[in-house]
Amino acid sequence: MNAPPAIAKAVPAGFKQLDFMGFMAVNGPLWGRLDEADGLPVMGFRVELRHCNPMQNCHGGMLMTFADMLLGFTCSVAAGGKKFLPTVNLTGDYVGPAPLGSWVEGKGRLIRNTRNLGFAETLITADGAPCLRVSGIMKIPAQESPEADVLRLFG
Repeated sequence: MNAPPAIAKAVPAGFKQLDFMGFMAVNGPLWGRLDEADGLPVMGFRVELRHCNPMQNCHGGMLMTFADMLLGFTCSVAAGGKKFLPTVNLTGDYVGPAPLGSWVEGKGRLIRNTRNLGFAETLITADGAPCLRVSGIMKIPAQESPEADVLRLFG
């Protein structure tokens, strides 16, 4: 069996590693920054072999997990950044591959936050080429939580 191709380790300037516990700690690492123009999250990750399907493209489940995190953080930041927002609905369309070694990146676009729900969308790219289009609805709880301080995570 051939050795997998070397993976470029570089992360674009301005991104910091996001510190997670649990599920994302073993499935990351994810990197992030807040956009200077609107303060909303921009996130990314480098596709590693453990993220891949047998064709050495990022598995769709990893891409949707990444999109879920991104859209949840987008709605949370827009709601003040101190609430954990569970996903109500997540819909995605796979439009291209994210090959092993590629830099996957997305920026959430807030559609609307109401008192109880957040609506957002993103176009995820792999080395700049579209790979996944996602829209999501997140539940905005009434209470804040110190564990859900998204702004601290990106700070």
